[in-house]
Amino acid sequence: MFYQDKLCVVTGPSGFVGTHMVQALLAAGAKVRAPLHERPMIVQDESIERVQADLTDQLQCRRALEGASCVFHCAGAVSAAGVTVNNPMSAITANLTLTANVLEAALAVGVERILIFGSSTGYPVSDYPIREEEMWSGPTHPSYFGYGWMRRYLERMAEFVHQRGVKVALVRPTAIYGRHDNFGPATSHVIPALIRKAVSGMDPYEVWGTGDEIRDFLHVEDLIRGCLLAVEHVSDWDPVNIGYGKVITIREIVEIILDAVGHHGKPFFDASKPTTIPVRMVDVTKARQRFGFEPGITLHDGLVDTIDWFKRTHTV
Repeated sequence: MFYQDKLCVVTGPSGFVGTHMVQALLAAGAKVRAPLHERPMIVQDESIERVQADLTDQLQCRRALEGASCVFHCAGAVSAAGVTVNNPMSAITANLTLTANVLEAALAVGVERILIFGSSTGYPVSDYPIREEEMWSGPTHPSYFGYGWMRRYLERMAEFVHQRGVKVALVRPTAIYGRHDNFGPATSHVIPALIRKAVSGMDPYEVWGTGDEIRDFLHVEDLIRGCLLAVEHVSDWDPVNIGYGKVITIREIVEIILDAVGHHGKPFFDASKPTTIPVRMVDVTKARQRFGFEPGITLHDGLVDTIDWFKRTHTV
């Protein structure tokens, strides 16, 4: 097994993606180090090496990464429609600072491989599944001008570090969901927001946007599996989309969630509320060809599992 006994650092181990990454690496036999700053970890395993580190401080960042074979950079700030309205620079500044520091530290201490997340927000507007090489073929959608260009620049920083000897796996995920997602009313993305409203019995059931927005939603466990494959097989700074490979409208997502919850409230689509790009589809051919990635969790099953978990662990 590729990860057996390798020292792997997971930044953001207390977050949504980081939590699942830690679990997957432990299952793969890795030795996991978790830099912690303010938030406690969800995963409780005595084998995890916990270190206190503020990754915005370069010296602390280097100490956290020292001796690591692989780094999975999962730390980052939330960017959601409801967040960026009030503070549009927050996610941009935080992600630039964190990722620049982690890349600098990885180069300085001689990390062998690092996973960096790009983002589909960096792609230009398209009405078809967009390919990795089309990232620079046009401007971002206006709603992603700040965040999308920030993600584009992070990819260039990762390329710079890759040219100097660190093997970089560059993954561009689609919209993800699943257990341990952010369900906060002010900061959640579309699926956790819709689940929270349905479980609470909201009626009329408010949905931001027209309902006709098109998305590719991927279960977080499939994303993590794809990331582990990418670090093992494509740490050559060749960007790769990891997605479900099928699209669905928000209106259809609403129907699945309401049915799974057993909520009979009438959906009210509020087009005056902030939304982002109306259509986002990505081509996932490269992930399939380069390392055999196929999603293993259907959208219906993934949503039902997320809803069941939320109902068990949250009160609304």
